[in-house]
Parts: sequence; structure tokens; C-alpha cells
Amino acid sequence: MQMLNIIEKKRDGLPLDADEIRFFIREYTAGAIPDYQAAALLMAITLNGMTRAETVQLTLAMAQSGDMLDLSDISEYAVDKHSSGGVGDKTTLIVLPLVASFGLPIAKMSGRGLGFGGGTVDKLESIRGFAVNLSESEFRRIARETGMVLAGQSKSLAPADGLLYALRDVTGTVPSQPLIASSIMSKKLAAGANGIVLDVKLGCGAFMKTLESARDLARVMVQIGVDAGRDMAALLSDMNQPLGVAVGNALEVAEAVETLQGGGPADLRAHCIEVAAHMLRLAGRGRRYVDLAENRELLAQQLDAGAGMQPLLRMMAAQGGDVTQIQDASRLPRAKLQEEFTARETGAVAAIYADKVGWAALALGAGRATKTDTIDHAVGIEVHVNVGDQVAAGDRLMTVHANDEGKLAAALTLLAEALAYSAEPVARLPLFHGVVDGADFTTSPATIV
Repeated sequence: MQMLNIIEKKRDGLPLDADEIRFFIREYTAGAIPDYQAAALLMAITLNGMTRAETVQLTLAMAQSGDMLDLSDISEYAVDKHSSGGVGDKTTLIVLPLVASFGLPIAKMSGRGLGFGGGTVDKLESIRGFAVNLSESEFRRIARETGMVLAGQSKSLAPADGLLYALRDVTGTVPSQPLIASSIMSKKLAAGANGIVLDVKLGCGAFMKTLESARDLARVMVQIGVDAGRDMAALLSDMNQPLGVAVGNALEVAEAVETLQGGGPADLRAHCIEVAAHMLRLAGRGRRYVDLAENRELLAQQLDAGAGMQPLLRMMAAQGGDVTQIQDASRLPRAKLQEEFTARETGAVAAIYADKVGWAALALGAGRATKTDTIDHAVGIEVHVNVGDQVAAGDRLMTVHANDEGKLAAALTLLAEALAYSAEPVARLPLFHGVVDGADFTTSPATIV
């Protein structure tokens, strides 16, 4: 089999078969195919798309390029979630303990953040001593003993994805749905989940800017999961304003704990309940937790009772984290400087541009511009208003937490462009725009572009 023939076939718009796709992934991962040939194939895929069968085979080949976790010794049915990221998205820290409080073991690997803010692993590293880098044996032991483990993603899971993503980033081939979908889903399949709930963000603070593009991506990923034998659901959630109040690692941990204790912002609480309701539905496999409305009521009761705190505290102790920082969030890292950002007009808040809030948090040091950047876990922004709120000139809108005067000034400059006002009332933004359910899918020969 020759790589040149594979490139030419896809260049001419023809579908690749499973053997050709496996050959490419196997040989590229082994270093036998040069970057320039791999880049040529990626560009051909970007321009011509892939059929559903091709995309599934690409995802499976990438998943099988490294270790494939088998979680059957931990849980009869492993359920997982994935968020496409966003500004103030600390949902994993709430949803997983909440689901675990129902007696469903949770064993999840999460990544670090690049761009707007820290990933789940970065947020967890706000907690003194918490170990995110676990061996597989440690990962399994903690899951069995505590019912919940949350660790950094192993480099042995889907190594082909890491290689291809780095190449896509410098060859103009990032915006390809089959490549985006296979990148996300290869890691999810390799991580061993039987049921997967995807939280696909859309809006100015998300990678997918429109409902149409987010729905298309969600459909592709759900199709991949279904064809790979997984139970799937994808929620289309709004990211046109930050989720919750806190944006920044330690601030978000504190807000997650507050929510698990029965408080927290109303939008964050409702968002987490919805994601968890779908996780329970998948885990119930048609025998229990079938009714989403009932699931929401059960989850709200668990939140009000603080039931998710016990799984979180058990996990923290097992992974070496300072549990006193969870029991008393004031012990988490705190910035030296706090500055109030106030309204310059009277009226309704017409927009809070999540991306600009995110860039301001990045300027403070809450995220990474490059993979080698160091995160300042203490800094960030609290957004005290939502779209639709009425404000008067001079009212507090945000609190900026900083450790550097220069970075504080840069963040305030960015925040000046992060809000818009209206003299007329403004409607609230929805939390969700729909669901793509795996139960609705059957085999299809459609081309994914």
C-alpha cells in the first residue's frame, strides 16, 4: 500500500476503505509517513469531506493507535461526559460528583486548557497536593475504592490524535468536521465509556459559532459513537455569555463547591442538572432513570442535600488533595489585587461577549496562549450580571482578580469591549438549543464535510 495512492484517491473525492485508513494512522503514528504527506491527506479531507463510514473508521483507527481502557472491572456500565469548552465551564467538577452520588462509579480522564482558560485538570491543580498524573493501576484503584477518579489524560490514549492535531494546527486543516469529530471521539472511545454525553457549545465564546454548525458537529460525533457501539446524546448549549459567575481556575473550583453544597449561580446549577440528567438516562439503559423530568428532580434534591460533596471529598483525599481547601474555599489560591468593573451606562445588559471575557482572563494569566505557558490559578474574573439584567451607570458588573498591575490594566481594557447595553428590555439567553439523541440514528452513507 502506498501513501501517494491514498492521497490521490482522496484528492479525487473518492472514499478510503478501512485498510487504507488504518494503514495511514498506523504508519504515521510510527513515524514512517512524513508530515508533508500527512498534511496533503488532511487537506484533501478538509476539502472533500469523508463519508460516515470513513469518519467512523478514522476515529476507530485513532482510538486504537494506543491503549484502549477497559473499565468493566470498575463499572458494569461506564458513563462519561465531554464538553467542547467555554468561558466559565466548570461543569465537570459538579456533574461527576453529582452523578457519582447515585452510586454510579465515575472514572474520567480530562485534558488541560489552551486559550481562554484552564481545562478541568488545570482547575484541579488549584488544590494543593492534588495528583492529576496517575498510573493506570492508581487510576483503577482509586475508582474502585472511592467510586470516582478524575485524572489527566494519558499520553498512551489515542496518540495519533495528538500528532495529527499538532499538524492540523499549522496546516490550515483545523476546521474540518470529520477531523474535529474524530479527534474528540477517538479519545472518548479509547477512555472506555459505554455511554457518552457531549456538551457542544455554540456562540461567541465557543469554537462553533452558529447553531447550525454546532448541530452538524454534534450529529457527526453522535453518529460515530453509535456506529462504534456506544450510547450517545449531545446537548447544544449556549456560550454567548460566561457560564456561572466565576472565570478562572481557583474561582471556578470555589463556585463548583458552592454549587455542590446547594448554592451557586442559577444558570450553572440548571446546566449541570441537565447534563447529569442525560448521563443518568444513558446509565439506566432503559430500565431506570428513563424520564428526564424525574431525573432533574432527583438531581436537584441531591444538590440541595449536598450529596455530591462526599464523592468529591473521597476523591480529593485519595488523590492527595488538601480537602480543607474544599471544605473551606477561602483556603484556595487568592489573588493580591481586586478591581471592580462598573457599568458605564444605564439600561439593560444586551450582550456579554464571552470570548472577550475569556481573552481578559487569559491576559491575567488564567489560561495559556501556548502549551508551555504557566497558569496563575488565583487570577480570574467574576461576572455578576447576565444578559437581560437591568443596570445603572456605576453599578458593579465584574470583579477582576489579578496578581500583576500591568496584567490587570490589560484585562480592564479588554473588558471595556465585552458588554453592550440597550435602552429597551432584552430577552434572557437560553441555556440549551436542543439535543441530538443517539437513539434517533441508524446507518447512513452520508458524506461529512
